[in-house]
Amino acid sequence: MWLAMAMMVSTRLWLGGAISPHRDKGLIQALADQIQAIALCRPLLAVDGLPSYVKAFQRAFRSKVPRLGQPHRCQLWSWSEVAIVQVVKERTVGQLIIQRRIVQGSQHLVQQLIQASQGQGGINTAFIERLNATFRQCLSPGPAHSCPGPTTGNLAGRRHVVGCFYNFCTYHDSLRVPFYLAKGSRRWLRRTPAIAANLTDHCWTVAELFDFRVPPSPWIPPKKRGRRSKHTQALVQQWC
Repeated sequence: MWLAMAMMVSTRLWLGGAISPHRDKGLIQALADQIQAIALCRPLLAVDGLPSYVKAFQRAFRSKVPRLGQPHRCQLWSWSEVAIVQVVKERTVGQLIIQRRIVQGSQHLVQQLIQASQGQGGINTAFIERLNATFRQCLSPGPAHSCPGPTTGNLAGRRHVVGCFYNFCTYHDSLRVPFYLAKGSRRWLRRTPAIAANLTDHCWTVAELFDFRVPPSPWIPPKKRGRRSKHTQALVQQWC
């Protein structure tokens, strides 16, 4: 089973992922569509050497622009605020060659986004590789008598449990900030990825995580031709 995931570097927040028995375009495109739905207007996307990543993110981060005065189909324009960088690793005899490429965006824009996300450093995928190792260790199948084999269904559920526990219940050492007290003393304020992303104000317990009820999606009235009935209008005023 292949697991494609994404994270927000500045807060170490796990954003989501996709699961598939094959590492194909469908897996990568499903991940790219998830990131496009929640990303800010100026993200920096860092991917590895798989060519499907670049094509999938370029396909996801673009908009339809109508052709003025022309009856043809809309043009697809890529988001100019999005920068895509790629890290290509080639292993030869006795050495590892790493190439860092800017696929989309300028050098100045990439440096600004790197400074805003991780503070210093260059183009790399070290943060997501560490997160992949964490998930791989937590999702590894146990003995046959105690853990079922990996399937798309149970692996997706276990992935969400591990991801939510990582975001809300686990302190991250790289996210701690200094807290200065009187007489020059200093203490460290520990934070979870969810705290750093302003999603919560405290570290959750496991019981609090599993007892949390996710609110349902907002109700969208069905699209019908003509005027809405009084019953439908009352539901719209109540739930929308």
